[in-house]
Amino acid sequence: VHLTESGGGSAEAGGSLNLSCEVSGLPYSSFCLGWVRQATGMENEVVASVDSNHATKYAESVKGRFTISRDPNKDTLYLQMNNLKPDDTAMYYCAADSVPCPLLADEYNYWGQGTQVTVSS
Repeated sequence: VHLTESGGGSAEAGGSLNLSCEVSGLPYSSFCLGWVRQATGMENEVVASVDSNHATKYAESVKGRFTISRDPNKDTLYLQMNNLKPDDTAMYYCAADSVPCPLLADEYNYWGQGTQVTVSS
């Protein structure tokens, strides 16, 4: 399984970033893809997830601001992040597992290497 993130970087509060994750080798016919973030001194948080039926879930902290999507033709997962806040600063990981989508970040079986997002006030 290979999960490769890109698109992180720096943004000012109120700005936008779009993360991508190339996915390959999943051993599941029904799967879940998620974005998990790890901020310094904080527990890992599942930001958003989408399953093989395109059903999505979001953390309360990002609802209305972040949008998760996947392009099955490109085997790519996306996270569009709008109206960014300094609290969104974290390392963002693409993660994968079978369905149902895990509720806890640490339950995901497969993780990418992560991409850093830094939001300044």
